[in-house]
Amino acid sequence: MDSILESLYHGNLHPDENIIPDDSQYSILRKRTSDIIEVWKKRLSAEEFDELEALLDLYGQTHGMELAASFKYGFRMGAGIMVEVFTEKEELADTMSCFWG
Repeated sequence: MDSILESLYHGNLHPDENIIPDDSQYSILRKRTSDIIEVWKKRLSAEEFDELEALLDLYGQTHGMELAASFKYGFRMGAGIMVEVFTEKEELADTMSCFWG
């Protein structure tokens, strides 16, 4: 089994594909969303549904960007916490905050 660094180097880490919320409401909401999309598919013409799908794709892309930004922010903050813990220099939070934004 590869180390985390080896997996990162070889492009085998895909957190966006492997993260599934453990909230009990997640699967319920996914099913509800799927059911509602099917209702709209039946209600709209093929052209109108294609437009709705295009809108949902745009939303998915922007949401993915937001998740990536959130991941980077959280990772940087976590790394900053570890640096602060290991160096015992609490003022690092102020100097590193420029990297978090």
